[in-house]
Amino acid sequence: MRTDRRNPAVHASTVTPAADTVTAMVRDEYGEAEDVLRLEQIDRPEIADGQVLVRVHAAGLDRGVWHAMAGLPYPIRLAGYGLRTPNNRVPGTDVAGRVESVGATVTGLRVGDEVFGVARGSFAQYACAAADKLVLKPKRLTFEQAAAIPVSACTALQGVRDHGRVRSGQHVLVIGASGGVGTFTVQIAKAFGAEVTGVCSTSKLDLVRSIGADHVVDYTRGDVTDGRQRYDVILDIGGNRSLTRLRQALTPRGTLVIMGGETDGRWLGGSDRQLRAMAVSPFVGQKLGTFVATQSAPDLTALAELVEAGKVTPVIDRTYPLGDLAAAIRYLQQGRARGKVVIRV
Repeated sequence: MRTDRRNPAVHASTVTPAADTVTAMVRDEYGEAEDVLRLEQIDRPEIADGQVLVRVHAAGLDRGVWHAMAGLPYPIRLAGYGLRTPNNRVPGTDVAGRVESVGATVTGLRVGDEVFGVARGSFAQYACAAADKLVLKPKRLTFEQAAAIPVSACTALQGVRDHGRVRSGQHVLVIGASGGVGTFTVQIAKAFGAEVTGVCSTSKLDLVRSIGADHVVDYTRGDVTDGRQRYDVILDIGGNRSLTRLRQALTPRGTLVIMGGETDGRWLGGSDRQLRAMAVSPFVGQKLGTFVATQSAPDLTALAELVEAGKVTPVIDRTYPLGDLAAAIRYLQQGRARGKVVIRV
C-alpha cells in the first residue's frame, strides 16, 4: 500500500503518532487494496455508553474485507457500506486485544480484559466495539489465533449447527475445507459427531487431515459430486459446482448449505447459485439454501468453549504487520491460504 502515489509502502512503526491520535489503515474510496489503502494518523475513537474501546493486538482477514473495500459486488453498497464512497474509513471487523475503556452501561467486561469479537474498523491501534460483540479470549489462544475466529468461525458454526443441522453419525461433505471458514467447518462438524469428508487441492490434503477430516478428496483428481457417494449434509464453501451436481451427491432428504463460492461478477458475484437454491428448495425433497452469517456473544462464547475443550483450534497460514495489509489482501485473493490470514497491530 502507499502513503501517496509516489512513496513506497511504510509500516505502522514508521508513523509517529500524536498523543490523541492512533495509527490506522484508511481508505476514502472503493478500489483495490494497493490503490486505496494508506496508513494515517486519525483521532482516537470515542465510545458510547454501550461500547468498549479495544487496544487492538490482532485483526483477522477474510474475503468480506475485500468486498467491503472494493464495493463489489454492487449490492454490498446498498447494505450499508456506502453507495459511492465507503462510510467507514477504517476497514476491518475481526478483533482481538485488551479492553482500554468501557461505556457507562457496560457490564461483564473490565479494563484490562483480554477479549475477541467484532469491532468497527479493526485495522487500527484502537477500535470501538459493541459490548455484546465481545467475549473473553480463551487463555490457550494467542491474540492472533483469537482474531482468526469471529467472522469465519461464526459462519462455520451457523452453517453446521443452524442450517446444516448436523447430527452425530451423519456423513458430511465440506467443499473448500482448507480455507478460513473451511478449517473451522471441518472441526465443528467433527465436534458435532459427524463423519467428515473434506475437499481441497493437492497441496492442502495434509492440512485437512490434520484438523480431523475422516476422508479427504483432491478436487483436481476426483469428483465428489459424481453420485457414487451420497452425503446427508453438504457445506459448500469454496466451490462453484452446479446445483444439479451438488444435488446428485445428496441423499434424497439431504441438506445443501451454500456458504461461499464466488465469481468476478460485479452485480451478483456468484450469488446466483444461492438464489437458485432457495427458489428450487420448496419443490424438491432435499433442503437447499444459504444464509448470511452474524456474530453474537452467545456464538462467540460457544466457539470459545469448543476451543477450551480442545475441539477447535484456529489454523493460521500467515500473519502480516498492519502496514502490509494490501499485501495480505492480495495473498488472500490468490486463493492459496491454508486457513486464516491475520494482521498484527
